Amino acid sequence: MEALGTTDLDFFNALLSQLGNAGSKGSEIDEQGINFMLSIIKGIKPRDQIEAMLAAQMAAVHNATMTFARRLSHVENIPQQDSAERAFNKLARTFTTQMEALKRYRTGGEQKVTVQHVTVGEGGQAIVGNVTQGRGVSTPDGAATQPLALTRTATAPMPIIESKMLSPMQASRTAKKK
Repeated sequence: MEALGTTDLDFFNALLSQLGNAGSKGSEIDEQGINFMLSIIKGIKPRDQIEAMLAAQMAAVHNATMTFARRLSHVENIPQQDSAERAFNKLARTFTTQMEALKRYRTGGEQKVTVQHVTVGEGGQAIVGNVTQGRGVSTPDGAATQPLALTRTATAPMPIIESKMLSPMQASRTAKKK
């Protein structure tokens, strides 16, 4: 039960039954198939029942993907090849989507944005380096204020250069003179 991220016996029994149906070939229970699917779920380390259900689906999709990979390598005609290829591609994409869904669920949907290019216009100022923004601080009256800025840094401030901007033609002439 711990490996499935649950303490609920009803959930555990139902999921185990579903894994038995999905992991078996034919009407008899395939112990090796069920154990393999359980090992996949255990490897994902579900933290709750939602993650356990998604992990079980991922195990079932993986089994089906491998079944169609085998079928694709043993086709006898073009229609069989087309059918197996379509199913294999859909299942492989589904597995990737499930991995992304698990990641989003575990991270709470938080995203990290990295800015690769910044343009600062004339008279503007910029900070170069890693910048994080904390949450606002609540005051007793309920209003939110921004956190205080850093006032002490380990490096000297960047000097502000007061000069007019050169046009591309002027910059080219200046570079040629040097």
